[in-house]
Amino acid sequence: MAGLANCLVAESADATQIVTPCLGYIQTWIRIEPLIRLVEVAATPYLNDYPETPLKIVGHSMGGLIWLEVLDRHPDWWSRIHSLVLVASPVGGADLGRMIDPFNLGIGIAADLGKNRRPIAEKIAENIPTLVIAGDLDGGSDGTVTIECTKVPHAQFVCLPGLSHAAMRNHPEIVTTITQFWATPTLGERLVAVPVIQRLRSIPGMTDGHWRDFHRSKVLLHLKEGETLRIWKSPFNIYHVFVASEDENCLYAGFVGWFHIAELQKALEEITIEYGA
Repeated sequence: MAGLANCLVAESADATQIVTPCLGYIQTWIRIEPLIRLVEVAATPYLNDYPETPLKIVGHSMGGLIWLEVLDRHPDWWSRIHSLVLVASPVGGADLGRMIDPFNLGIGIAADLGKNRRPIAEKIAENIPTLVIAGDLDGGSDGTVTIECTKVPHAQFVCLPGLSHAAMRNHPEIVTTITQFWATPTLGERLVAVPVIQRLRSIPGMTDGHWRDFHRSKVLLHLKEGETLRIWKSPFNIYHVFVASEDENCLYAGFVGWFHIAELQKALEEITIEYGA
């Protein structure tokens, strides 16, 4: 990240103070709370010492999640933030984290990565110019984090094809995209909250998923706006839900585990009444 920061500063004509706190390699595999406190402590002196300087925040992967937590605890800082850039951050909860800790037992960092922080991120993006950058290595993820779980309503969204999760820490395309966003905050697609997708995401146990099985799904419901809601059950009896546009493009992918099938069925009944054509 220090390398990325130096590249970003090289693109700027302004004098810039770089802050890249070391979180400790081992600690990043244990729990997120000590990391949140560490970043909070590291940022506070700069806020105090440079009261007129706007902060440009960039977080990669869990770094973005840490910053969401810090900013959620400090809304008094928001007016000081120039922008927030989330690079490959599993805001909606990493599917790998949910798979490792399906019962939310608090199994190390998996429990923290599997948490849905989209409500926090959405609130922040309404008040701070926010850019979400996702990578598409395999038609739905950067090889580690799904594109779906990075999305935040009210944020600008850019998806870069061919980039892996690790490469996005410091890649020339990332540098160019962030620099362009700082110059033009409307860069990319502005994400909006789609009611039926929000309803699906509110189902207990729903996890943002990969698009790879979209072609296997069958239409369950035609929606009022012309989209379709589709279902596919995997050989392991995992229910996958998709929302598709009128022209058959996947707009949303998610899945629930065995223990939330009843909640899914109930929600689908309610969605049929409220959103069905």
